[in-house]
Amino acid sequence: MARKWITPSRIEGEASRQAHADMPEGTYEREISKEGFFGPAAFMHHKRPPTSWVNFEGPLRPRAFDLAALNHSYKSPWTADRILHNNATEIRFWRLDQPMDVLARNADGDQLLFIHDGEGDLYCDYGHLSFEAGDYIMLPRGTMWRLAPSKAVSILMIEATNNHYTLPDKGLLGPHAIFDPAVLEAPSINDAFREHQSNDDETHVEIKKRGQVSVATYPYNPLDVVGWHGELAPVKLNVRDVRPIMSHRYHVPPSAHTTFLSDRFVVCTFAPRPFETDPGALKVPFFHNNDDYDEVLFYHAGDFFSRDNIDAGMMTFHPSGFTHGPHPKALENMLVSKKPATDEYAVMIDTRDPLDVGPDVDAVENKDYVNSWRTSE
Repeated sequence: MARKWITPSRIEGEASRQAHADMPEGTYEREISKEGFFGPAAFMHHKRPPTSWVNFEGPLRPRAFDLAALNHSYKSPWTADRILHNNATEIRFWRLDQPMDVLARNADGDQLLFIHDGEGDLYCDYGHLSFEAGDYIMLPRGTMWRLAPSKAVSILMIEATNNHYTLPDKGLLGPHAIFDPAVLEAPSINDAFREHQSNDDETHVEIKKRGQVSVATYPYNPLDVVGWHGELAPVKLNVRDVRPIMSHRYHVPPSAHTTFLSDRFVVCTFAPRPFETDPGALKVPFFHNNDDYDEVLFYHAGDFFSRDNIDAGMMTFHPSGFTHGPHPKALENMLVSKKPATDEYAVMIDTRDPLDVGPDVDAVENKDYVNSWRTSE
C-alpha cells in the first residue's frame, strides 16, 4: 500500500539546507529517518556528539562479538554457532577444516554463504564452483551441496527464512551499476564435478526445515546430474567485483551499497572507495537513529575507519532505536580525511524485524563495546 507521509518540510534555527554537508560550524549532524534511509528524514545539528553518554544500560545497548574467537569446527552447517536470528533470517558463523562427509540442504529458505577465510570447492545439484575469501555464494532453497575446503574456511551464513534472495532495483543507475550481472558465476558440470561423481558411496543428506534436521540416506551419491537448463542456479560474487556508488560532494547512505535483497532484510557490501573531497561534505558515517531496522556489521578485511578496536572477524549489532555513528577517534576526520580512500571490506545486514542473540556468543562478546563512544570530556 502506498504511503502518504506526513512531511511538514521546514528549516528551524541554525541548520544546513543539504544533508551530510555544510553543517553549522562546530555541530554534529544526526539523522532521524523512516524505513531506514528510504523514507522522510530530519537532520538535527547538535553541539556535542549524540553518542557522548557516560553510562548506557538496558537491552538497547549495542553489542560486539569476536567471531574469530569461535574456533570450533563443525562438519555440518546446521550445527554451526547461531549468532543472531528472527523469523526472517538466521545468521550463523561456521568453521570447517575438512571436506563435508554429508550433503546439506536448506528447506527453510535461500542460503547465502560469505567466505571470510579459506578456499576450496563447492559441489551441488548444479555442478562445481571453486571459492575463495571474499566470495558470496547464494544457494537457492532446496539445493543439495557440500564444501570441500583445501584450506580451512570461516563462513558467515545468512538465511532468507521462508524467502528468497533477489537483486536490488538500481533505478536511474541502470542494471550494471555496483556490479554487472555478467560477473556472477554459476556452477559448471566440469571435470571436477564428474570426478566428484565417481565416488558413488552411500550418502546422507541433512535437510533443515523449521530449524530441525532430517536425514535422507541414499545408497549412492545423489549429485548425479548430467545436465540442466533454466534461470535458477546458485551464483558466486566476490567483493572485489563490487564497485561502490559514491559522490565527492555527499556522503552516500549505506543502503546505496545493497547487494542482495530479501523481503524483510537487506545485505550490503562495504568496499574500498574514495573519500568525499568537497570541503563541506562529511567524510565519516553520519550519526543516525535507525529506528526501523536492526543493523549488523561483519568486518571482513582492512582498516575500519569509523570504528575503534574493531578487527577482521568481528561483528557489531546495533538494535533499532539506538543512536549511533562514528567513534570519537573517527570524528577527528569528520571534515578532513587523512587518506584518499577507505580500505575496508564489510558485510552489513539490516533487518526490518528485531533480532535475538543466540546462546553461542556470550563468551566472545566485548561487554565494553557500548563505552567505545565515550569521550574524555
